Amino acid sequence: MHMADALLTPAVGGTMWAASAGTIAYCSNRVRNELDDKKVPLMGVLGAFLFAAQMINFTIPATGSSGHLGGGLLLTILLGPYAAYLTISSVLVVQALFFADGGLLALGCNIFNMGFIPAFVVYPLIYKRIIGANPSPARLTAATMVAAIVGLQLGPFCVVLETWFSGISSLPFSTFVLLMQPIHLAIGAVEGVVTAAILSFVFKARPEILRTALEARPIGNQSVRNVVLAFLAAAIITGGFVSWFASENPDGLEWAIAKVTGKEELKGSGYWFSDVLGSLQEKTAFLPDYNFKKPAEQNMSQDQPVAGSREGQPTDDGSRLGTSVSGLLGTFMVLVLALCGGYLLKKRNQAAG
Repeated sequence: MHMADALLTPAVGGTMWAASAGTIAYCSNRVRNELDDKKVPLMGVLGAFLFAAQMINFTIPATGSSGHLGGGLLLTILLGPYAAYLTISSVLVVQALFFADGGLLALGCNIFNMGFIPAFVVYPLIYKRIIGANPSPARLTAATMVAAIVGLQLGPFCVVLETWFSGISSLPFSTFVLLMQPIHLAIGAVEGVVTAAILSFVFKARPEILRTALEARPIGNQSVRNVVLAFLAAAIITGGFVSWFASENPDGLEWAIAKVTGKEELKGSGYWFSDVLGSLQEKTAFLPDYNFKKPAEQNMSQDQPVAGSREGQPTDDGSRLGTSVSGLLGTFMVLVLALCGGYLLKKRNQAAG
């Protein structure tokens, strides 16, 4: 569901940049005042795990499409909305800058669609109302499934709206939305099952992590070491090895756009600002599409994948090596970025105190 710059005008992209940046500033202030020692390493390993998990596209049967975890709901349930939003933003920044997964102009849209929607709409209005004050395994599963499905309807609908407001692509609103919503309903169901399974593990290992995030209070003296190590190991295995087996089918957004336009790629918008950002991304993305650069890379400012695609999944040892390097390096980069961000906010709070 990573949008490309070719779908957006600078006006829409810039507006969503401003909205997402303002929310990051607000969340940074809240996290600085509320962050405890145990949540900082959780931010790091959960961000790393999310990066690796988003590399795994799973096939949607009988459609020729695929999907991947959004992860916003998972992080929000475990970290609370403010820390989760910052962590998701870290993942999306690394993906866009260094792996060309989603455009730079579209970064604000992607942060809003995959970060703001689950953290500040779905979590308080759906998940918290279902799970109640005393979580049980059954309530946890039900709340997670419903929230994941709703989130994977709202996020794609925002993609359609952002594209429609831009008005530069030949994507009729009604046709586009009728393709986007059903395919993401299936993706949302899979995300709900996977998220519920992960949360069940955490609930059995350290239920206080879920309770303290739900009640917006510090974790306290309870050790989270085993949970941190488990997510770190899962991130390394997923990014370094499981990523080899990602589906080659286009994701839900790419599939929907291809069905409407009949094209695998869209021409650049023609705006000079978009071209500048496309050229910048071409320089910073040293592992585009999670693989080594090919000898003759196309200029991303001219022809752009319809979304943050994973074109050319690994089919040989060289491609698999590139995918593994991308998964491990990206996992490490997000881990460091999220950890540094958390510790810097914590130090600023201590200095202010």
